[in-house]
Amino acid sequence: MTVGQRFEALLSNITLTADQRNGGITNHTGVRSCLNSHYYGVRNDYSNSMLVGSWGKSTEVRPPRDIDVLFVLPDSVYWRFQNRVGNRQSQLLQEVKGALAAKYSRTNIRGDGPVVLVPFATYSVELVPAFKATTGQYLIPITTNGGSYKSFDPDAEIAKVMNSDSATNGNTRALIRVMKRWQDFCSVPMKSFWLELIAIDFLSWWQYRQNSTTYYDYMVRDFLSHLVGKSGSYLSVPGTGELLWLGSEWKSKAESAHARALKACKFEAENMPYSAGDEWQKIFGDFIPKG
Repeated sequence: MTVGQRFEALLSNITLTADQRNGGITNHTGVRSCLNSHYYGVRNDYSNSMLVGSWGKSTEVRPPRDIDVLFVLPDSVYWRFQNRVGNRQSQLLQEVKGALAAKYSRTNIRGDGPVVLVPFATYSVELVPAFKATTGQYLIPITTNGGSYKSFDPDAEIAKVMNSDSATNGNTRALIRVMKRWQDFCSVPMKSFWLELIAIDFLSWWQYRQNSTTYYDYMVRDFLSHLVGKSGSYLSVPGTGELLWLGSEWKSKAESAHARALKACKFEAENMPYSAGDEWQKIFGDFIPKG
């Protein structure tokens, strides 16, 4: 098995099945339709809302994870809650939760700002209520410390992934999806959003960024080396410029994966595909073939 064949198989194995995708569509359109009916009096599966997170950026993977949906509430709702006292943001989430609970009465819906979690039997929808700001960004409710609103720019985040993917011949989304598999299989205490931003940063300078899957062994190896170097640093969120502290809790797992990737690349170069596959499976599990 060649390197290209091995990683193409991995990408195929972490792609959602048709049933998983259709189930996800049913879940998120049902939630969006419910809130459109409640807040706008219309029956529509898509209006006043958008997919964000992995489904909005086309980086979703198998096994399925949560689907993130941004729902834009009417301005009148914002002013109605501004006239209240206490934690307005918490009260807002409770109202949205109540609207969804009326439809999904058998589902244990939870509100944890800025998200209302709708845990379906297949996989959950994380609903983020928002208001459109005059800047073109969105205000989302934060319920801690008495409540506040935080700026969110999903359009900038999606554009960041899209532009990088175009510049790298599709390798950006592939790398993000592959490294999410490592994150899940090795229980890496790191947010997917961090992996996404670091992957974009890495591919902005990596010399083989436009090459085919034949170079994916090098891509994984060099990305992990780059990732280790990001320990204890900050990331800037597209659009808002918010700084995210990466910490270092995940560093040892990245170092272990990098050491295994080095061995795997050596075995690939020496035409020892089964030995290479054994090392890759320590990173990605049996989603990647051994030989």
